[in-house]
Amino acid sequence: MSNSCFHCLESVPNGFSASVIIDDKAQPMCCIGCQAVAQNIVDQGMTDYYKYRTVRAGKVEQLVPEQLAFIKSYDNEDIQDEFIATNDSISEVLLSVEGITCAACAWLIEKQLLNLKTVKRVDVNTSTNRAMIQWDKTSTPLSEIITSLAKIGYKAYPFQSDIEAQQKQQTAKAYIRRLGVAGLMTMQVMMFAFAMYFGMFSGMDSNFEQYFRWISLVLASPVILYSALPFLTNAINGLKSKQLNMDLPVSLAIFGAYGASCYATFMEVGEVYFESVCMFTFLLLLGKYLEFRARLKASEFTANLQKLLPLTARTINDNGEELIIAAKKLKLNDIVLIKAGETIPADGELVKGKTTVDESMMTGEHQPVTKFVGHNVYAGCVNHDGVIEIKINKIGQNTLLNQIIRLQHNALTKRPKLVEITDKVAQWFIASLLIFASITAIGWYQIAPEHAFWITISVLVATCPCALSLAIPTALTCAVATLTRKGILIKQAHVLETLSQITLFAFDKTGTLTQGKFSLDAVDILDKQYTKGQILEIAAMLESYSEHPIASAFNEFTPAQRTFVDVEIHPGLGISAQDDMNHYAIGKSGWFDSKKTNAQASLYINKHVVARFYFVDKIKKDAKQLVDSLQSQKLTCHMLTGDASDAGQKIAKQLKLNSVQSGCSPKDKQTAVEQWASQNEVVAMVGDGVNDSPVFASAHLSIAMETGADISKNSADVVLLNSDLASIDHLLNVAKQTRRIIKQNLALSLLYNGSILPLAALGLVAPWMAVIGMSASSIIVICNSLRLLKL
Repeated sequence: MSNSCFHCLESVPNGFSASVIIDDKAQPMCCIGCQAVAQNIVDQGMTDYYKYRTVRAGKVEQLVPEQLAFIKSYDNEDIQDEFIATNDSISEVLLSVEGITCAACAWLIEKQLLNLKTVKRVDVNTSTNRAMIQWDKTSTPLSEIITSLAKIGYKAYPFQSDIEAQQKQQTAKAYIRRLGVAGLMTMQVMMFAFAMYFGMFSGMDSNFEQYFRWISLVLASPVILYSALPFLTNAINGLKSKQLNMDLPVSLAIFGAYGASCYATFMEVGEVYFESVCMFTFLLLLGKYLEFRARLKASEFTANLQKLLPLTARTINDNGEELIIAAKKLKLNDIVLIKAGETIPADGELVKGKTTVDESMMTGEHQPVTKFVGHNVYAGCVNHDGVIEIKINKIGQNTLLNQIIRLQHNALTKRPKLVEITDKVAQWFIASLLIFASITAIGWYQIAPEHAFWITISVLVATCPCALSLAIPTALTCAVATLTRKGILIKQAHVLETLSQITLFAFDKTGTLTQGKFSLDAVDILDKQYTKGQILEIAAMLESYSEHPIASAFNEFTPAQRTFVDVEIHPGLGISAQDDMNHYAIGKSGWFDSKKTNAQASLYINKHVVARFYFVDKIKKDAKQLVDSLQSQKLTCHMLTGDASDAGQKIAKQLKLNSVQSGCSPKDKQTAVEQWASQNEVVAMVGDGVNDSPVFASAHLSIAMETGADISKNSADVVLLNSDLASIDHLLNVAKQTRRIIKQNLALSLLYNGSILPLAALGLVAPWMAVIGMSASSIIVICNSLRLLKL
């Protein structure tokens, strides 16, 4: 029997005897923990894990009672608000999972969790060591999911952004350490190499030259066996998973050159190139580190969103006392005091005070937004100039900020078809590269054997398609970050691809093309002793006491500087009030026996009508500009509205839409979109995101106007957090720029590979030049993508 554990591959302690029957054969185990996990894998019918794993499993630790109690604490409802989002009956959690090493681990985790009947979906990301799980938490507690993972050897806990920041710091530090070792040793090896190149040791005994070779070997070994080891590990893991990755040709070059130089040193024949290998590794690591930093810049917007939340909050208890508590401890219906300049700690309704709020982190609009009692405010926004009190109505994962973060994370983890295609192309490219390198080696061995090895290495490195694999993902990441910063939330991965194919835009009317609220259209003054300004001041003062929808039409006017008494609201009629001189009222036409008209409201002074008001749901200021812009791009624009009046026709005429359909039911809208689609039109539907759910499902692309509702329940592919029509033009512009930059990236990477390949094969590219070329091509592609962050 083998002396190593079949599960974790560690040595079996002397005197310990335990085994598990796997594929009809007793396999040794090193401890009770590994035995329990292996037996569980066998019992679940998942022994294929051992066939496909590419690295050893982690050492299993038995859960002690204290650990089990800690895991149980995740079932606490108050704690769960921080990391679990619930939509209808389905809950969603993002777990950090320790011990994920390869695709087999992802397969094993998914298989294990999907055996739990209430688990609906599991997505494991092997690069970030995270798992997104959707399940019914009313039937299965979170602790059961975490314990289930522990049974197969994986430690899991809810993901938090500060932990991700720590992981990024650790990755950066690892790069620096490996770069430091490679740089330091490269300088030492180069010192000896240059001395020998320029004959500084000429005249010395040949043993001294051999002695310096051995010193170079010793100095180069840490570079190869430590700094360059991740390249080899990734290449081997890829081969075991039957994948050809970018690290394979690089590893062949590094370790091939090192092995050949070691052979030359041991056998005292030929040339050694330890300095080339060290410099090669250093430059490669430097390129990878710069690439890592560029990727961080591309994704830092989402990472920084979570940092907007304050650590503390100032609550007011039942006795009116102020208490400062941790923001994470806020509960629903808590009253929170927010002073000028402070950041709002959670979503809530303003219950006292008036202020302006900076919502640019959500909407991209830097103009302050005025907030009154009854308005909603959102976590992460900054209170500008007023002292306000809010009543918390959303906490944890249900806040708008966390919904944005979660939905953007989902959009970026889903792979567009174009990315999958380029990944497959890269796979075939690597396979072709290996074949071409072999032919190059054979050809040069016949012509000039002494040059064959290094020319082959140059071919392997110079033509590695790193830039090709980075061309699309980096551009998409930068584009999504830019759009989110502008208040345009991408919820689906296909959006930027589909936008370039759109041929037809269909718009809802109310709240989409129009403002969705009454605005004053005309004022008919009957008593000429009053000016229009005086009439509007009095009306605004009276309507300030009303919550009626028409009252909002007077918000833009300054109320009269009068002191009203006996203010009274008359249901179905209007509002009346008095000052020391007159009786005032505003309400429906026909009040106080006046003549009925088609005016929606009339102003009365001393019970005599002095003015009549006509209202309209105004077209949004950017609607005309958007429609003109779309039509200039040869896109047709249509309206689908449920309003059966002639308002839709009037608006369509003003905006010069291609067509309008009025009085549409949700089914009618859906039918219209399906009919357009059957005529080979690629349809984008723009609506309010709630009433338009059926038609959204039929459109190729759906865009919702959103003013802070529960965006996770919104069925649209794109949500405009600022409800600004100009954002659609910006969205199209970013999509076009993204497509252009993707084409540039692909052209740059293919041009580089296509031009460097014959040069390397002809022996015109030295290995160190190949490294610089490969790293430069990747960095150029990333920097080109970073231009999208400036749109």
